[in-house]
Amino acid sequence: MALLADEGHDVVALYLTRGEAGIRRKSHDQAAAIRTAEAIKACQILKARPVFAGQIDGSTEINSKRYQEYRQVLLDLKPDIVLTHWPVDTHRDHRATALLTYDAWLASKKTFALYYFEVMTGTQTQLFRPTHYVDITSVEPRKRDACFAHASQDPPHFYDQHAVMNQFRGMEHGCKYAEAFVSAALSRVEGFPG
Repeated sequence: MALLADEGHDVVALYLTRGEAGIRRKSHDQAAAIRTAEAIKACQILKARPVFAGQIDGSTEINSKRYQEYRQVLLDLKPDIVLTHWPVDTHRDHRATALLTYDAWLASKKTFALYYFEVMTGTQTQLFRPTHYVDITSVEPRKRDACFAHASQDPPHFYDQHAVMNQFRGMEHGCKYAEAFVSAALSRVEGFPG
C-alpha cells in the first residue's frame, strides 16, 4: 500500500468492520471508536484513505444482502487492483472479507486485478502458496509504524509474526523484506507493483 501511495496512486483501505468486538472490557461503541481512530492513524502513515463497509466485528455475514452492499462499496471505488485476505484463514471475518471481495470481482466481470495476502501465516492464514512477491524493504518501517498504530491490538505481539513473515518472504524473493501474494488466476488486469 505504501509503495503504491508513494507512486501517486489513490490507495484505499477498505475495512469490513470498525473492530467493534476487538477490545476486551469495552462496549462495541467504545471499541469501534478506538479502533476506527487507530485505522485512520495507520492509513495516514501509509498515505491511504480509510473506507468502512459497515459490518460488525465478530458478527460478519455472508448473504445476498451483504454481497450486494459490499459489492456496491467496492465497485464504487473503481479499483484497478484489489488486495484481500486469503480465504483459508482461522479468522471468520477474514474469510468473510475474502468471499465478499471475490463476489465483487466476479460481478465486475473481473475488471480489476485481484490478489490475496497472508495474515500471520501458520496462526491465521493457512495453505498459502505465493504467486507474486513485492520487495517492501524501503517501506517496512512505515508498515511497522502503521501496524503499531493499532495500539489496542497488542502490536508487539502480532508484529513479531509479521516481521518473521516479511523476512522469510524476503529470503524467498531475494531481498531483505517482502510481502507475498496469490493472484486470482483469471484476472484480466495485470499491473501488480514491484
